[in-house]
Amino acid sequence: MEFFMSEVIEVLERTPRVLEQYLVGLSEDWLQANEGEGTWTPSQVIGHLIDGEKYNWIPRLEIILSETDERRFPVFDRFSHLQQYHEWSIEKKIREFESLREENIGKLKLLITDKSQLEITGVHPEYGEVRARELISTWTVHDLTHIAQITRVLAKRYDQAVGPWKGYLGILKN
Repeated sequence: MEFFMSEVIEVLERTPRVLEQYLVGLSEDWLQANEGEGTWTPSQVIGHLIDGEKYNWIPRLEIILSETDERRFPVFDRFSHLQQYHEWSIEKKIREFESLREENIGKLKLLITDKSQLEITGVHPEYGEVRARELISTWTVHDLTHIAQITRVLAKRYDQAVGPWKGYLGILKN
């Protein structure tokens, strides 16, 4: 599948609005649901997305596109959000995420001005050499993964309540 920046931006732009429509106004029982010990609530997922906007996607793209020879990414702490944001309302988290995302899409458009830049590489601490287009594609699929995760967590709250229909509800079959 070929990479198209316009398609990436379509998803990246929509994610904050999707999450706002999905989560704002839900009771705390929904927002604090999880899949068991060591799993994240929908509210915690939004904190993780905030951290990604701050410390992951654009900072790593800037490293890739830098003029230096050292293009090694710092480690991204995927769990730092668990120590932050817990006192924030879901509205505040989503507003912060939306603001950061809007800023980062603007930066993305300024940083990638030529298709050849998508093939420039950086060094991921775990995966080694990665291309700019792979990083940007991952950013997009990361959004979709967490939307799916939130949907699954919400559905599992009613795992037992659906009774015999559970057999028809694929989201509950994990």
